Amino acid sequence: MATVRRRPTRRAAAGRSFRRHWQLYLLMVLPLAYFVIFKYVPISNAVIAFKDYSPIKGPWGSDWVGFRNFELFFQNPVFWTLVKNTFFLAAYTVLASFPIPIILAIALNEIRVGVFKKTVQLVTYAPYFISTVVVVSMTILVLSPQLGFVNDAIGLFGIPKVDFLGNPDYFRHIYVWSDVWQTTGYSAVIYLAALAGIDPALHESARIDGASRLQRIRNVDLPGIMPTAVIILILGVGNIMSIGFEKAFLLQNPLNQSQAEIIATYVYKTGLLNADFSMATAIGLFNSVVNLVLLVVVNFAAKRITGNGLWS
Repeated sequence: MATVRRRPTRRAAAGRSFRRHWQLYLLMVLPLAYFVIFKYVPISNAVIAFKDYSPIKGPWGSDWVGFRNFELFFQNPVFWTLVKNTFFLAAYTVLASFPIPIILAIALNEIRVGVFKKTVQLVTYAPYFISTVVVVSMTILVLSPQLGFVNDAIGLFGIPKVDFLGNPDYFRHIYVWSDVWQTTGYSAVIYLAALAGIDPALHESARIDGASRLQRIRNVDLPGIMPTAVIILILGVGNIMSIGFEKAFLLQNPLNQSQAEIIATYVYKTGLLNADFSMATAIGLFNSVVNLVLLVVVNFAAKRITGNGLWS
């Protein structure tokens, strides 16, 4: 009588996989512990947003107030100003910082002089390792009406000195283009890696067919890096309401605050300076929900249009 072989259960298959690759699973312990301890455990304290938080009673012992903190925030006269400032600054940053690394990566990929290519990579990559505080200090010195060389340069043409950091209309441009200068080289590395994965036979075929360099970039390089570009764009839009706190806060002053005040800086002032922890948590939770919605919507649209997304 023939015996019927049973298919291994998932538990048995998982056990064999663990015994065979236990070193790889061991490497995952620390990253998983980091996310559990510093990301997922603090989520439970988001209940503060629905309570009148008291440090004495703690997050779970404080009085429940429901959506009152959200209602107060939505009724606050600064609500739409914060949303507008945050959205415009983040959208400007995404639009400016998305195409420039692609252009730089493609240009570096086409350079055949090794020394010049490495020099350009070093010069553009190095600013990423400069701390935000130092970048802001450099920006303030460069744009200073008294000491900055920008005002000295425009003064040669008879233009009066401009207080760039004191004029709110210049704040977004200063923030975005200093960020582009700092991060373009680092972002270009990702696209260079994607370009390196393109089959050289495609370029050879295009050359044989008489394609020019621009035609090969348009028909070979750009389609080759499109999946990577779409993923980076989706992640960028998904974080569009979580624009960086440090640089915005450090560039703020009483003169440019009408455009420099964003949700992240307002949460800091509300929660830590004014000790209104419930309101600060409610604002941060609202911001996270908006980010999640944007991420899902943009991922869905990108999946329908290009066939690429975060989830298959």
